[in-house]
Amino acid sequence: MASAADGGKPPRLPDSDIALFREAARGVTPLPAENRAPVRPSRPRPLPRQRWKDEAQVLQDALADPWDALEHGENGEALFYARPGLPHAALRKLKRGSWAIRAQLDLHGMRSEEARLALAEFLRRCARQDHRCVRIIHGKGLSSPNREPVLKRKLRHWLMQRDDVLAFCQARPPDGGAGAVIVLLKSPTH
Repeated sequence: MASAADGGKPPRLPDSDIALFREAARGVTPLPAENRAPVRPSRPRPLPRQRWKDEAQVLQDALADPWDALEHGENGEALFYARPGLPHAALRKLKRGSWAIRAQLDLHGMRSEEARLALAEFLRRCARQDHRCVRIIHGKGLSSPNREPVLKRKLRHWLMQRDDVLAFCQARPPDGGAGAVIVLLKSPTH
């Protein structure tokens, strides 16, 4: 590599290297200048930075809290939700624990914003891996101020916003009870 210290000239190759090259290239005739194609370095593919920013913002906004779940109707009862049109048999199976839990996310101990983003990423990963039934552990709120289950209440709202969530219910005692929820997801192929 040329540097300012040596006047910008490329370094001199050893005579043995020059002789070796000339021996290897003996009998080679250079192409005439008019038959040479100009060599232009290929441009790197552009990075979709704005699309990445937009997708990150959509991910963040997708589970936003437009209202405070603590003040609107959730008073500690068991979590339950079913999208209209879901067959009753599917809902019964979910409540009874008949669906095989394919993945799990543990949110307890996280702050609200951290939990919301972790949930969005988890559900996106579950869709890619075609996991239909998952467990989300939100905790019972025993370490929260006033011992209130803040994440449980927020989780209900976040899940209801998602089109890929068909239903959810409080986990059975062996699956986490009041500290977890079992979620039934749409198949990504439908």
